[in-house]
Amino acid sequence: MAPSIPRFDLGRAIFSFLVITLSVSTIQALSEDPASPLPSVYEILPKYGLPSGLLPDSVVSYTLDDDGNFAVSLAKPCYIQFDYLVYYAEKITGKLSYGSITNLEGIKVQKLFLWLDVDKIEVDLPPADSIYFHVGFINKKLDVDQFETVHSCRDGVSGTPCKGFWKRAIEVLPVPVMKETPLLITE
Repeated sequence: MAPSIPRFDLGRAIFSFLVITLSVSTIQALSEDPASPLPSVYEILPKYGLPSGLLPDSVVSYTLDDDGNFAVSLAKPCYIQFDYLVYYAEKITGKLSYGSITNLEGIKVQKLFLWLDVDKIEVDLPPADSIYFHVGFINKKLDVDQFETVHSCRDGVSGTPCKGFWKRAIEVLPVPVMKETPLLITE
């Protein structure tokens, strides 16, 4: 009997080609490095010329689009004492551009007994020693060093320099000294 000659089977050839292609694709996908994680918001701020300590350590997530619009979510609202007491809402939004944050919402600063919305934050370009907080038409120049490190948040304003304000104010008032103390006699 004559040896049989193998016949070419187009169906098997296509099947074999697909199996090999899928195997190679799977191996390549598994061997590639996983996508690098999204940089933290504290790494993003310096790329825009801003200090990383502008936001508290309680950031849980953020979004940043190509136009610079951002939203930052905190674990909960909180306070940080800089030269002024600063309040951070649970959600902070604005527009990030090199050297400034505009259209800012969610950050307030205490001035005397008032809480004022911070509308804009900017630094000198080229970077210098100052940062500016714009509160309405008022610009407050602060030392940028206090924003270089990320600070922990406090839940409330207790323990702030305002606590015991009236007691300390009364303690520093001069006590009137009278040469003679009048005696009141009542019957």
